[in-house]
Amino acid sequence: MKTFFKILAKINKRVLPSYASKDLSKLSKMDKLVIGYRYYVTKRSL
Repeated sequence: MKTFFKILAKINKRVLPSYASKDLSKLSKMDKLVIGYRYYVTKRSL
């Protein structure tokens, strides 16, 4: 199962936008959802 999340994390890195330089308090709910999803996948892949 861990391998699945590692592959998914690599796909997410290429497909989903990066929010590293943005102010998190000014993001929309959809942007926050994407950040939460990326966090969940990254956490599971480690």
